[in-house]
Amino acid sequence: MTHILAIDQGTTSSRAIVFDADMRPVASAQQEFTQHFPASGWVEHNTEQIWQSTLDTMRKAAQGRDITAIGITNQRETTLIWDRTTGEVIHNAIVWQDRRTADMCHALKKAGHEALISARTGLLLDPYFSATKVAWLLDNIDGARVRAEAGELAFGTVDTFLIWRLTGGASHVTDATNAARTMLYDIHRGAWDADICALLDVPMSMLPTVHDSAADFGVTDVLGSPVPILGVAGDQQAATIGQACFQPGMMKSTYGTGCFALLNTGDTAVTSHNRLLTTIAYQLDGRPTYALEGSIFIAGAVVQWLRDGLGIIDDAAQTGAMAADAAPDLTLVPAFVGLGAPYWDADCRGAIYGLTRASGPNEFARAALESVGFQTLDLLDAMRADMGDCADAVLRVDGGMTASDWTMQFLADITGAPVARPVVQETTALGAAWLAGMRAEIYPDQAGFAKTWALDRRFDPTMDGATRDARVAVWKDAVKRTLSTH
Repeated sequence: MTHILAIDQGTTSSRAIVFDADMRPVASAQQEFTQHFPASGWVEHNTEQIWQSTLDTMRKAAQGRDITAIGITNQRETTLIWDRTTGEVIHNAIVWQDRRTADMCHALKKAGHEALISARTGLLLDPYFSATKVAWLLDNIDGARVRAEAGELAFGTVDTFLIWRLTGGASHVTDATNAARTMLYDIHRGAWDADICALLDVPMSMLPTVHDSAADFGVTDVLGSPVPILGVAGDQQAATIGQACFQPGMMKSTYGTGCFALLNTGDTAVTSHNRLLTTIAYQLDGRPTYALEGSIFIAGAVVQWLRDGLGIIDDAAQTGAMAADAAPDLTLVPAFVGLGAPYWDADCRGAIYGLTRASGPNEFARAALESVGFQTLDLLDAMRADMGDCADAVLRVDGGMTASDWTMQFLADITGAPVARPVVQETTALGAAWLAGMRAEIYPDQAGFAKTWALDRRFDPTMDGATRDARVAVWKDAVKRTLSTH
């Protein structure tokens, strides 16, 4: 029987999931790896841990199975630079959450460059994206700029690095969805932007070749025999595909380390007037499909903080029952690494309001889960303002946090939108698998794939309007107090 192997290289773990010919997951493996925080607002990964955990999970999941093709989905924006000859990185990976280039971004904004960057890339000038991370590495690692200008160094996001390693250095490539997140790629022309590269002093010789999301990315033999890599998409775009959001107006929200809501806008790159991002949802047959995206930096990571930082839970599954036993007295703004859309404040830090002597673990758990719902509301309000016709859209959700019924019900209540949880919640890996399987001609086309989407449970809003308005007002006030410019 033929199988597709999906690599899902995320922010806190690497996973591999094997799907059969009917797109059903039949085997999986997962490994967490270390998060490094060398300074306030800085986040790094050891690239050898990324590589080894990916390799180990691939081999474990694929054991004894005939793998026809590989699809890759990955944490986006995370930045790596390595030596073209040795394959060795010049520094740890700088993670998408990292804020070390905030001052650089402020200086570029002050100099008036944001309008050009936004017009061409669809992105705001923010440390979130890869471009200023590349510039920082070239400026701060001894000899890096000289080596880069001599053509000795290669840049890539995680997908590019993995493909390079998997193919033994034969392929220096990426796909359009990942290129679109670097802040170096013109999403309208479909090409790296020479003006932005010059502005940031990034040699274009460092950049990978950009392919469609379903394409021939290279061949690997790490599983014992040659297997082609046929599908690549950044994790949020892969989840959009896995949720079968192929029609303009369809919307999904993924709850992993962060939360990312994407709204399909078809062949039109809609410019947001509410500080959302314009991005590429996927690109097939040379034609990009665009999306509006809202990005929240801290979602599931706030539950990880309850476990690893505060030590008040042993497992994420505990939080729903704890929240149900707590009064809604605390408001947590989880700006641990600043706030993303629609605020884009890299300098503010997290805060909690309403503390009393009665505040305990249950109240903290509730505030943490509610913060994800409130932040999603901010995104949906911005999308509704940009695209009024999506106001009554059903929100398709996926990611680890969607396993919590309590969290999903609060999400529906506070956003006033129905929330649809699919049967297959591994939508990110499924999206990558479908790209590869479709390219290999063993999976159906878009229309056929969309018919396979199945509902597990729908959560409809039940909170009365007055309560909702009061809760939202408290949240808005808390955010206003937390912003660095308040």
